Amino acid sequence: MRSELRLALITATAALTVACCSEQATLPVTAGMGPNPQLPPPAKTLLPTMNIATAQTWAPGDHPTAAPNLKVVEFAKDLDHPRWLYVLPNGDVLVAETNAPPKPKDSKGLKGKVEAIIMGKAGATVPSANRISLLRDSNGDGVADQKFTFLAGLNSPYGMTLVGNTLYIADSDAVVKTTYSPGATSAPAPTKVTDLPAGEINHHWTKNVIASPDGSKLYVTTGSNSNVGENGMDVEAGRAAIWEVDPATGAHRIFASGLRNPNGMGWSSTGQLWTAVNERDEIGSDLVPDYMTSVKDGGFYGWPYSYYGQHVEERIKPQRPDLVAKAIKPDYALGPHTASLGLTFASGPGQNADTAMPTAFRDGVFVGQHGSWNRKPRSGYKVIFVPFAGGMPSGQSVDVLTGFIGADDKAHGRPVGVAIDKAGGLLVADDVGNRVWRVTGAAPVQTASR
Repeated sequence: MRSELRLALITATAALTVACCSEQATLPVTAGMGPNPQLPPPAKTLLPTMNIATAQTWAPGDHPTAAPNLKVVEFAKDLDHPRWLYVLPNGDVLVAETNAPPKPKDSKGLKGKVEAIIMGKAGATVPSANRISLLRDSNGDGVADQKFTFLAGLNSPYGMTLVGNTLYIADSDAVVKTTYSPGATSAPAPTKVTDLPAGEINHHWTKNVIASPDGSKLYVTTGSNSNVGENGMDVEAGRAAIWEVDPATGAHRIFASGLRNPNGMGWSSTGQLWTAVNERDEIGSDLVPDYMTSVKDGGFYGWPYSYYGQHVEERIKPQRPDLVAKAIKPDYALGPHTASLGLTFASGPGQNADTAMPTAFRDGVFVGQHGSWNRKPRSGYKVIFVPFAGGMPSGQSVDVLTGFIGADDKAHGRPVGVAIDKAGGLLVADDVGNRVWRVTGAAPVQTASR
């Protein structure tokens, strides 16, 4: 009897493995990119497709591959899961060394076990350092030669933004603030501005914050508490949204909603807010494309009731045709399951017109694609550039930094946050490689005389 049970378990495990791994993409990643991506019918499987690269950091001297006419150098190393970056006015760089907070009620049962396997392979289960470090390039050679603990004891910090002498930080459960003095290498303990949705699920824990160009408002991302509402919509209150926050009082309102997991945000040269959004999983390798979009005040972008505009999500019960009818189609798809997190404009309000990047990379958006788990073959694991003209995307994306998956099929790095440094170079946080990379033109760029 025991041998029969064992045989049945082996057979069931084999069947589940086949169900999990047999589904694969029928379209190239590029078909799910641009203003009008291809959206085939959903693919239903017994278990979700799992195809994540095992994390194993860079060997000494190895690095990702820069595109032609670009070069990459190691700006900083020996960090602890660096996820997000912020460049201070004097050129110092803040890096959030962070990982997920405890989430005891997130993804229980079989799904929780599957998620634990995914997160473990991806290198995402290490404890959070809960720290912001300050990196300084004191001699201007493009490499940080000094590192300081700027602020410790935070709660899975992520986004940062400076308004005057006040630095705002988005923890996983609150926006907090501290005082910043120009040139300082540490900051006083922070105080709370406003609570953010959190709790014992806190599925999409990463919260980002940026300020309006005039500094009068803060904009904060709050990802959903589930993939497609499977935890119930009561735990989604205030989530899958971008908040507008009054920094003086902490009062807030929902600025835009239906955004499953918004992360990167930025202001275009025309003053429009944009965000990068992770879309839903588990309906096949070709669905649904992550995207970036301009964000309209009061806009609804579909989650969880529809995707990419008004494509109805059949897994949701009860459905909401009234909300689907309002759903705004995103501006630009970034490929299915690419995990597009980081977003920064090459130029924008208040940024230096001089740049260390070639002319082709001076008007547009850099996007850090953390890499897929729910697609076969894999997607993401790179940094791309989307050219803009007149404040809108104007062509196909270009690979900027690749090679994060090695010849051994392991992830030696995973890009997340991206930022433009004071000299115009592109900084990339690599949370598996525990490094920050710096990308510039391969040849010196002529800049205007001062």
